Amino acid sequence: MPTICSIDRAVEEVLERLPAHIHMGMPLGLGKANRFANALYARIQQLPDRQLTIYTALALGRPTLGDGLQKRFLEPFVERVYGDYLELDFLHALRTDTLPANVKVEQFFMQPGSLLHSNEAQQNYVSSNYSHAARDINAKGLNLVAQLVAQDQDNPSKLSLSCNPDITLDLLPMIAKRRAAGETVLMLGQIHDQLPYMDGGAEVPSDTFDLLIDVSEYTRLFSTPNMPVSCQDHFIGLHSSTLVRDGGTLQIGIGAMGDALTAALLARQADNNGYRAVLDDLDMRPWQSLIDSEGGLQPFATGLYGCSEMFVHGLLVLAEAGVMRRKVYPDVQQQTLANLGTLDESTPGGVVLHVGFFLGPQSFYERLRELPKDTLSTFDMTAISYINELYGDEALKRLQRRDARFINTVFTVTLLGAAVSDQLESGRVLSGVGGQYNFVVQGHALEDARSVLVLRSWRESAGVVSSNVQWDYGHCTIPRHLRDIVITEYGIADLRGQTDAVVVERLINIADSRFQASLIAEAQIAGKLRQDFQLDPRFADNSPERLQAIRERHPRLFAEYPLGCDFTEEERDLLRALNWLKSKFHLSEIFELGKAALDAPEPSRFAAHLQRMQLSEPHGLREDLYQRLLLAALQATQS
Repeated sequence: MPTICSIDRAVEEVLERLPAHIHMGMPLGLGKANRFANALYARIQQLPDRQLTIYTALALGRPTLGDGLQKRFLEPFVERVYGDYLELDFLHALRTDTLPANVKVEQFFMQPGSLLHSNEAQQNYVSSNYSHAARDINAKGLNLVAQLVAQDQDNPSKLSLSCNPDITLDLLPMIAKRRAAGETVLMLGQIHDQLPYMDGGAEVPSDTFDLLIDVSEYTRLFSTPNMPVSCQDHFIGLHSSTLVRDGGTLQIGIGAMGDALTAALLARQADNNGYRAVLDDLDMRPWQSLIDSEGGLQPFATGLYGCSEMFVHGLLVLAEAGVMRRKVYPDVQQQTLANLGTLDESTPGGVVLHVGFFLGPQSFYERLRELPKDTLSTFDMTAISYINELYGDEALKRLQRRDARFINTVFTVTLLGAAVSDQLESGRVLSGVGGQYNFVVQGHALEDARSVLVLRSWRESAGVVSSNVQWDYGHCTIPRHLRDIVITEYGIADLRGQTDAVVVERLINIADSRFQASLIAEAQIAGKLRQDFQLDPRFADNSPERLQAIRERHPRLFAEYPLGCDFTEEERDLLRALNWLKSKFHLSEIFELGKAALDAPEPSRFAAHLQRMQLSEPHGLREDLYQRLLLAALQATQS
């Protein structure tokens, strides 16, 4: 049984039982024991003869407030949504490059974009596939694991790794082997009252842990509010949804494009006539043969099985809507594999989702806590090695993962089919590779599987519009020899097994028309496209205006927040307005923005919005300009 102790006693135990250099592993994302980590970090700062190296990923922190209009918008929202969430003290130091000399933080995945300007975070980033993280952390000399857990109220001897069995389950046999060789490796758990109790692979006996903190964590869990789904995102989701085959397997990630895919699949199931009407208006004829062979437009008669490293809110919504319902055997003896098929929906013991960790909005956690145990047990939280790799139980995995569609987001694709999702050309890391490479490889290794990479074809920043489909880029996450399917808001490019010339042409076909001529010219200069190439007229009107017109003809399929929203009505308007301003101007150059405010409407039209931003009665030139800019943006973004 574990030693039950306070936070302070746990810190003393760790300092007494471990060598001078403490190598602490903490789960990716939600499952970090923040209160213990803060206490240990505070003590180590006072002990210059001791060292602390923290191995983790996705260290979560509140959004930085910034200043000006951004701060006025975020401050009340952050207070309302994050409330008493306990921040990691080392994260603030990491953001400001002020970690003490005897503390180091190594991450293999970072909260997207949050540490671009931290030299310490950039220098101590470890580029590693998610499925290799346990191996790599163990090799560094890991001697302490600190994790949040849930406790079975009916049987306190059982604990659940809940939101994060992903790497911990892979570490346990490695730790056991090292302990057998005489090494000291401590497992520390802290119960969090709000964590849902997930059984299956996540359930472990309490003696898995050496130390169990006696006071349950009570502060709220970190959440990721649902963000708006743009017109671009919705059309990406619609195109992607046509390639999901009934009876197949689905993997998706977090973010607006994942939410858009969820919304499209829900429409395909529950509003099939409306769904098909949008697609008819969009004109899917260029890709109809691919849709017929790889996907479908019909509702889901058999349903889908999910195999995704991340249990996102959208997967739960799909399960509750009856889309995600194809049960599979969680395990089976080798000799019976040949006789296996999909389980009947009513069969007990089946699994509809294999997932490694979860993170989402507060409503997602609440729903997981409310679900009946027999429903919750169909979501098997398990080791990342099971989900992200085929080796180990390969025969069973191949049977489970039939007709798999691994759908992942990138921010740039080159005309030769390489894709970028983790790092800028400068070398600065936005996030990390995570499991994306693993799923792309599975898309090629599994029979009838496809890797689908989705991206917005263009972006706008400070008034400059640029293409996300580029001739080349100084870094790639997914090499071009693994190119498969790429989707933008303008269509689908099937690249598997195609020549470079065909790949170039198909990607130009789904690029924004504002950039097609320059992309054609660059490919011709490089000798990858014939000199007499002419763009098919069907792809010559890839414009936001055309998509917006289609959206306006089918409004019910384009909800701005299809999975729910944490923003008030005024905040939704303000977020649209602020994003518009950010796309058009450098907000720091405030005195150059006067012209944008000349035609602003009267303040009375948006009185509630101005009150929310504390700009009802501006004081001074700066606040007056803030008010006028905000009014102009609100007027420009009203639908």
